Amino acid sequence: MSSSNNNINSVFYADSYHPIQAGSIDGTDILPHDNAVLRAHLCSNAALYDPLGDPKIIGDPYRTIFVGRLSHLTTEHALRKAMSKYGRVRNLRLVRHIVTGASRGYAFVEFESEREMRRAYLDAHHSIIDDAEIIVDYNRQQLMPGWIPRRLGGGLGGRKESGQLRFGGRERPFRAPLQPIPYEDLKKLGIPPPPEGRYMSRFQVPSPPRKPRRSVEKEEYSHKRSSAEREDLSQRSSSMDRDEHRRKTRGKQDSKKRSRVEEECKHGKSPEDMSEYSPNSTATERDHNYKWSSSDREEHYHSRSAERGEISQKRSSRAKEERSSKRHRHHSRSKH
Repeated sequence: MSSSNNNINSVFYADSYHPIQAGSIDGTDILPHDNAVLRAHLCSNAALYDPLGDPKIIGDPYRTIFVGRLSHLTTEHALRKAMSKYGRVRNLRLVRHIVTGASRGYAFVEFESEREMRRAYLDAHHSIIDDAEIIVDYNRQQLMPGWIPRRLGGGLGGRKESGQLRFGGRERPFRAPLQPIPYEDLKKLGIPPPPEGRYMSRFQVPSPPRKPRRSVEKEEYSHKRSSAEREDLSQRSSSMDRDEHRRKTRGKQDSKKRSRVEEECKHGKSPEDMSEYSPNSTATERDHNYKWSSSDREEHYHSRSAERGEISQKRSSRAKEERSSKRHRHHSRSKH
């Protein structure tokens, strides 16, 4: 099958890596065209390369970008400062020569979130750092199946001067096939055929792979669960503290009441009278306690009126007695 005329000027990108396909301009080659591709193909068949075997690899690959074509004068500090424009940098590893310690011209930068990684993936590509135009790609070493690095004859991109060009990546994608695709031969060699119906324009940016939904849901669930547990523990501790404070305050109030009752018993006063003079009562409560109720006022009024009546009766009887004694004396004097 040949591609349609609409796809002649279109490009496509590889989802998985195959050394022979990466060495082809349109992904239809069935034979290696240079010795480096042959070496990468042998390493792939013999499984001599383990992408997860590097102990220096750390961090989340879905939050990590690859930065290439760096100047050999660029330091970790300069690269971190340049990448901080796009998000919070969590880890940064500038690859250096194992003997000389000189920079190899590429690095891996991990951000705090996947959103910041994608922002750097879109905006930092072809930016300038130390007078060098860099390229940015996602972490294909861990996320692209079948990946073979450049040092073993694989990789992507490359300069024309080297004569070892690799296709299928962001910097140099595959061209649309201009000849019939040999599906049978590609199937025998295990080479993935070029995609059908997924061609893109050169001005479109290929999207890096996303984290599987299950792992994202697990992380979100664990984060929500941990936050919910923390909130539950904080609420429990606060409720326990409030209960303990209430118990203490109630105990203090009970002890104060007991002491007041004891003092009242000693001085011969009732608890109701002592409650009026409680030191813990507010001014309004004390004013309210000093005011008598209507029934108390009536009883007090009746008792006072009775006392006044008794006093007036006594006074009137004494006055009568005195007047009668005076009359008796006056009468006796008039007889004599």
